[in-house]
Parts: sequence; C-alpha cells; structure tokens
Amino acid sequence: MQGSAIQESEVTINLHSTGGGHHGGHPDHRLFGIALFLIAESALFLGLFGAFLIYRTVMPVWPPEGTPELELLLPGVNTIILVSSSFVMHKGQAAIKKNDVSGLKLWFAITAVMGIIFLCGQMYEYFHLEMGLTTNLFASCFYALTGFHGLHVTFGLLLILAVLWRSRKEGHYTSESFFGVEAAELYWHFVDVVWIILFILVYLL
Repeated sequence: MQGSAIQESEVTINLHSTGGGHHGGHPDHRLFGIALFLIAESALFLGLFGAFLIYRTVMPVWPPEGTPELELLLPGVNTIILVSSSFVMHKGQAAIKKNDVSGLKLWFAITAVMGIIFLCGQMYEYFHLEMGLTTNLFASCFYALTGFHGLHVTFGLLLILAVLWRSRKEGHYTSESFFGVEAAELYWHFVDVVWIILFILVYLL
C-alpha cells in the first residue's frame, strides 16, 4: 500500500511538472487576448471615424474652401500594396503549418518590404501635401487619421520583424507552435481593414 501511495505521488508530481493532466488540457487563451486587444483598438478608430463623419456632416463645406485636393494615385497604389501584403503574409502562415520555416521567412520578409514601401509612400505624400496639421479642420483630421494608422502599421511591421528574428532559432516555430505568426498576421489584417475604411472616408467620399 505504501508503495502504491509513493507511485501515485510521483505520477502527480510528473503531471504537474510536465504540464500534463488537467492543466495541460487548458485551452490557449492568447489568441482570445489578441482579439480583445484588437476590439479595443477598433473602438479607438471608430471614435476617430465617427468624429470625422460628424465634422463632415455639420460643416457647410467639406473639405473647407482652400483645402488642396488630395491625389488618388499614390494612396491608391499604397492601398493595393497593403491589401496585397495580407495575402502574401497568409502564405507565410500556410508555410509554417507545413513546417516550412524557409517559406515563413520568405513570405514574411516580402510582407515587411511591402509594409516599408507603404510607410515610405505615406511619408512622400506628407512631404508633398500643400497643407499642414493646423491648416484647417479637414487637414487636422487627415493627419490624425493617417498618422495614427501609420503608427499601427509601424507596430505591425515590428511584429513581423520579431517573427523573422525568432524564426532564426531552429525549432522556435513549428506546425504545432506558431502563436507569434498568428498574432502578427491577425494584427496585420486588422491594419489592412482599417486602412480600407480610412481610404474610402478620407480619399473617396
């Protein structure tokens, strides 16, 4: 009986130390946490979009007189680049699900380059616009919306670079363990959707 008790204790200790048993069966809530974070971020952007639409509604003329007309070519190309980058990035996740780390690195590296091109295009637009942050209400809204989104693209780019850095370590990402890849992709898709809404509101309407 004493031997059985000792054996049972050892099994219990092993279960706890290896993460087995009941504790090992707990679901992974990290993606749920990412989803909650993105919902909070969505609320911030919805507030900004709502304010923009209110200003557009109450102002007698929108944009105010004297506001330079926004060019569509560069933002349009930027939109195509950013939206396309989501599909490119998804190929990276598809690759790691097949244990293809080289494919993950390739597609995430291409996504990073596309993100950098997008940010460079936005900076080029800023430098060539004939209006500043305080020119009028429309200009203030324009810079607030595009600048806030640009910060999110920058953060998303850092996440992608972090995945690329960690993927250098053999076995860090596998078909069984790739949370960092999923988190980066979810955030990048979020950034893309926000830009599409922003592009329609600010450039097209």
